[in-house]
Amino acid sequence: MAVPDLILDPNLRIWVLFPILFIMILFGLIRHYANVLLMSNPKVGDVKSIREQQFLSYASSLKFNSVNLPTNAFIERQQYYSEQFKNGRYLKNPEAAGKAPSLTDSSMMDGMFNMVKGQAMNFVPQTLMMSWISTLFSGFVLMRLPFPLTVRFKSMLQSGVATNDLDVRWVSAVSWYVLNLIGLQSVFSLILGRENTASGLQQQQPGANMLQPGIDPSKIFKAEAENLELVTPWCIFDGIEERVLHAENA
Repeated sequence: MAVPDLILDPNLRIWVLFPILFIMILFGLIRHYANVLLMSNPKVGDVKSIREQQFLSYASSLKFNSVNLPTNAFIERQQYYSEQFKNGRYLKNPEAAGKAPSLTDSSMMDGMFNMVKGQAMNFVPQTLMMSWISTLFSGFVLMRLPFPLTVRFKSMLQSGVATNDLDVRWVSAVSWYVLNLIGLQSVFSLILGRENTASGLQQQQPGANMLQPGIDPSKIFKAEAENLELVTPWCIFDGIEERVLHAENA
């Protein structure tokens, strides 16, 4: 039996769809500048601390970009850095390797405090926004997408609308909030720059989230050395001459 199509009230765009979008943008701006005010100014680290972080980031980048290096060049880097990481060559305090980090370290306490403040600034606004959307606009259907979708998208696009007969292209108010939460990240990057905390979904550089307070850096470096050894050397330029000649002859 065919399901009749829905006819939406045009006022839904004025009183529901656009207000959710504008309020989420406003909340994102407030969250970003609140983080700027609450976060303490980063302390200038010493040379050894910066070197420790940079080489850990380099190891992660080397794994992800191994296909862009010639095989011989990657193997040389792979063997060298695996050996150096296991020996603790780039650790800040090689003599403290394997020991539990001291809880009296001021830099560790500052890092833990900033982490808690950052999590609170991300959790509280999202909880308030989600409660507001669920309370006032649960069950609202706001718009229909102009392209067809499979049934797998139904749970993502129709949260809060308990019906099995509704076309998957219809978008509910709760799903509109979730889509904006993800999609506005590019808008905030354009307005505030890439290093913003407006969306609460920060993109961290490889290796930046590994050196957290309370974690032994020597264990992280040994794990990175093992992961680096597991990478299979392969380059996208291997055999490119034969492939080009084969394509021309074909």
